[in-house]
Amino acid sequence: MKSLYATDASVYRMLPLAVAFPMDEADIKILISFAQKHKTSLIPRTAGTSLAGQCVGTGIVVDVSKYFNQILSFNALEKTVTVQPGVVRDVLNNYLKPFGVLFGPNTSTSNRCMIGGMVGNNSSGTTSIQNGVTRDKVKALSTILSDGSEVVFSEISSENFQKKLQLETLEGEIYKTIYSELAPKSVQSHILKEFPKPEIHRRNTGYAIDKLLDSDVFSNSENPFNMCQLLSGSEGTLAFTTSITLKLDELPPAESALICLHFASIEACLKSVETVMQHNLHTCEMMDKTILDLTKHNKTQQANRQFVEGDPEAILMCEVRSNSTTDLDLQIENLLTVVSNLHLSYAQVVLKGETINQAMELRKAGLGLLGNIIGDKKAAACIEDTAVALSDLSSYISDFTKLMASYNQKAVYYAHAGAGELHLRPILNLKQQEDVVLFRKITTDVASLVKRYQGSMSGEHGDGIVRAEFIPLMIGQANYDILKRIKSAFDPHNIFNPGKIVDAFPMDENLRYQPNREEPQVETLLDFSASLGILREAEKCNGSGDCRKLPEFGGTMCPSYRATRNEKDTTRARANALREFLTTSEKANKFNHKELKDVFDLCISCKACASECPSSVDVATLKAEFEYQYQKENGSSLRTKLFAYNNKLNGYGSRFSGLTNFIFSNGFTSIIIKKSLRIADERSLPLISSKSLGEYILNSNNQVNKNFIKTIYFFNDEFTNHLDTEIGRDALHLLKALNYEVKFVKHEESGRAFISKGFLEQAKKLANNNVTVFSEIISETTPLIGIEPSAILTFRDEYIKLANNKEAAEKLAKNTFYIEEFLQQEIALGNITPNQFTSEIETIKFHGHCHQKALSNQKTSFDILNLPKNYKVTIITSGCCGMAGSFGYEKEHYEISMQIGEQTLFPAIRKASKEIVIAANGTSCRHQILDGTKRQALHPITILKRALL
Repeated sequence: MKSLYATDASVYRMLPLAVAFPMDEADIKILISFAQKHKTSLIPRTAGTSLAGQCVGTGIVVDVSKYFNQILSFNALEKTVTVQPGVVRDVLNNYLKPFGVLFGPNTSTSNRCMIGGMVGNNSSGTTSIQNGVTRDKVKALSTILSDGSEVVFSEISSENFQKKLQLETLEGEIYKTIYSELAPKSVQSHILKEFPKPEIHRRNTGYAIDKLLDSDVFSNSENPFNMCQLLSGSEGTLAFTTSITLKLDELPPAESALICLHFASIEACLKSVETVMQHNLHTCEMMDKTILDLTKHNKTQQANRQFVEGDPEAILMCEVRSNSTTDLDLQIENLLTVVSNLHLSYAQVVLKGETINQAMELRKAGLGLLGNIIGDKKAAACIEDTAVALSDLSSYISDFTKLMASYNQKAVYYAHAGAGELHLRPILNLKQQEDVVLFRKITTDVASLVKRYQGSMSGEHGDGIVRAEFIPLMIGQANYDILKRIKSAFDPHNIFNPGKIVDAFPMDENLRYQPNREEPQVETLLDFSASLGILREAEKCNGSGDCRKLPEFGGTMCPSYRATRNEKDTTRARANALREFLTTSEKANKFNHKELKDVFDLCISCKACASECPSSVDVATLKAEFEYQYQKENGSSLRTKLFAYNNKLNGYGSRFSGLTNFIFSNGFTSIIIKKSLRIADERSLPLISSKSLGEYILNSNNQVNKNFIKTIYFFNDEFTNHLDTEIGRDALHLLKALNYEVKFVKHEESGRAFISKGFLEQAKKLANNNVTVFSEIISETTPLIGIEPSAILTFRDEYIKLANNKEAAEKLAKNTFYIEEFLQQEIALGNITPNQFTSEIETIKFHGHCHQKALSNQKTSFDILNLPKNYKVTIITSGCCGMAGSFGYEKEHYEISMQIGEQTLFPAIRKASKEIVIAANGTSCRHQILDGTKRQALHPITILKRALL
């Protein structure tokens, strides 16, 4: 567990003393008392997506995401809401939306980052040019101070401030220190001189003592004093927050458009920013070519980049909004006219509706995509948070680019151009000492450059470890000394998140990788050469935490985390744990650790991470290799072996299918089987077809019209062959009726069950045999078609990592399709038309298989089901069904399996009237739907076959 909390989304790694999950304020007080007594520290943590190392340390990591996650109250009249720190930002806004308000700051991690972390970091995001930053929204903070006392900080008048000075408590000492430090006019003058320019609203350099000056206590300002201004951005170093009261904004105008300006150079892009920002933009975001190129190789993002024209060096995304479509069109026209007169961009693409969300998701994925760079060189977070005045941006970036060139660096540029902040990252290999030296040198030089422009070194990602060392340079030593005294007043024993902001840890120590280490050599059966080995596959995870998003935000990743809400069950945790043991284990077999067995236990190999994770960390494949390696040392249970060899067992059972099915369905005999194999009592056992599809094929007449459209080869997968024979028959009937010649050859099973259970040697043998059988006959004109997605898509995925003849496997993969894909292509070619099907009315709700979502898309099934002209089809916006082959049968996993189904799938099906047809193309999915909702789901092929005229 400790190793899972040793990292966040930064380059740092520090093994904590312990990890705590407090359930209430009393628990936090106990932790504070323990830390005081034992001279350790508390590191507060929510989603753990911090980029500067705020969430790592050697003390006790206090994860409040598990239990401090409630919306406590909402005041519609005052437009305020009070929440606990573990409330997810987008969850809060979904709650607020019916009331016409929102919490404005919007980070790229908004579907998993939490309000406590946003306050600690003073987060801002894409909307800051309209909605400001988190500090602007915090009205009150309920906190526990370092002596265990509970204090609420909020706006107070100058009279009440004076009363606070009379308190003989720690709270009183804090107010006295603040007053004595900031009251002298000479100090105030020095603060205003040294801190970033006031027009830079993204500023987290140290504690915001400059903001405290803008109050009636210290100046002629009409603003009341609010200590929340100081605590926002303090990174949990001053007090422990238990609840947060926020000011809310009205929802933005309903109509929106995104004008995507394409540029042939970074310089041309930045020269346009100040001009376009005169047009009341709601967002003004930038992506450079590095980010855009990385999106080409991420399946989820490929669909989001359809608006990109040509090969731009940069794109500037300018959002305008209005409540009137007429006014919106006028704003678009005015902006395009101004842009045209600048003669700087070569293309201007206007997006509306869902395409805006797709483009913004592309921009949001920038951080995670940077982890997709193959090899040890990565875009390092150190100088990525600089912000300057908008009028300085172009000159600053010009100077920055020259500085990077002096280090032979071509940095990555993306993010918040309209706020004067670009996320600039050098490409470094922090496994090498020479690049660690560069890490410091570049950061130091950039800090000096930012200071020259009187900018902010920490715009929105915070100081953490990586930038805290440079605070004295950025604000002056005298001001830094004030920060140290304020820290001491709040936290005299330094128990709250030490090493951040003041008395900082060195920025080039405690790195995730030991510089100049001897790189571990890890032998694997699966081929991980595309990532330069299994260790680098795991290292692609940069901690951005996309795997922590909840079901209401769509997608599938990560089903088990969505059920348990435990960090241990995230994709990130599995990658981190594997990385830890592969680099630190002294065992001959580095996989042979029970801790790894535990962390992979709830991975259901849905493959969503391979497509939804911006870094494309393929944990399903990592798990298969782990299971194989672990079982080499520890063996496997009888149940595991039976599931792995289920096809052979089903073959035996089919010889006496009547008896087999009686034993499986009879209450007495089935319970004996379940008890002996630790199968969940609640599960129904699958029944064996009385006649296998293979037998049906041998005995059937496969004649077709001599003028057939195309010849295809049919893969009779192991699940269809013995369990879903009727679906196989429907498929063959449909293909024949549509005038396709279907050919059959003797082949092996797919090996899906062997792969999922870690029997990779057996799977490799099957893969080699199938590649040999099919490689000479399968081509673009004679494709291979299968029914069960998990089986046929094995040819496209694991076979490339298993087969000895990789070139043949890759060629075969390109011409292998599950049946809906094939039919969709034929419909597009005009070979299949609606007039071949019924005109009757039917309403269908479709649930797609996880492997289909990850390796192809659900639109294939949607399109073929929509072929009959009066069929109305909707895709259920569900994640994983939760069955995942054998996972849902296993007694210890049954409850989690059903929780996953209950997230979105089961409720959607229960809401559907009995007249609505439920469709699902996965055999496990149909089984789970039946057990979970008592509804019979049909394969899309069966529905289409029944619709034939």
